[in-house]
Amino acid sequence: MTSYIFPPQNVFAAPIRGRSELFPIQRIFCVGRNYEAHAREMGTVVDREAPFYFTKAACHAVPSGSTIAYPPGTANYHYELELVAAIGKAGFAIAAEAALSHVFGYACGLDMTRRDLQLQAREKQRPWDLGKDFEQSAVLSDIAPADLIGHPDKGRIVLKVNDVVRQNSDIGLLIHRVSALVAHLSRYYHLQPGDLIYTGTPEGVGPVVAGDRIEGLIEGVGSIALAIREHD
Repeated sequence: MTSYIFPPQNVFAAPIRGRSELFPIQRIFCVGRNYEAHAREMGTVVDREAPFYFTKAACHAVPSGSTIAYPPGTANYHYELELVAAIGKAGFAIAAEAALSHVFGYACGLDMTRRDLQLQAREKQRPWDLGKDFEQSAVLSDIAPADLIGHPDKGRIVLKVNDVVRQNSDIGLLIHRVSALVAHLSRYYHLQPGDLIYTGTPEGVGPVVAGDRIEGLIEGVGSIALAIREHD
């Protein structure tokens, strides 16, 4: 019998719409600057040649409907609503025309960001980990299977803070679509069931504070909600 010096981490998993099973989360890949208007509001230009990525640990995932603490080390805590693709079949060097067959389903995600720390790192040409990869920074709705909703390539993506619309765009404006992201990412990683791809956020990102309520929806995919409380 194997023993450990401390208990191993729990498996983090998301509910699947219409099913009793859970979707275990393996890795979380996030795509940067995948809407042109968002790149402009961040003071950068879009690289249309190829997407770029950062990652979040699976243990940082929290379900929609949670109330989470305002994180430490930041004074500029931002929301980013995103379409999330959930990988359901392993693959490496996947052809673009076969890429969607590796997608199990889709969800709404919030890529919560310590914006001040991200921008400080960017200015110094350092990794974004402190700004992006931190506790409770990957909020996820239930996963809608592709055999239930298909593979959405257009539809409104809307986020409200305290009932005021802050983001209002369309996933049809993604620069690098899901099939292209799966194909490109699989050149560098052996994609596995349980991998998530947060596909990027549209314009309108901004700060939230303790007491704020966030609600988002992606047409044809689902909805997501989050509440922010004071620091722990």
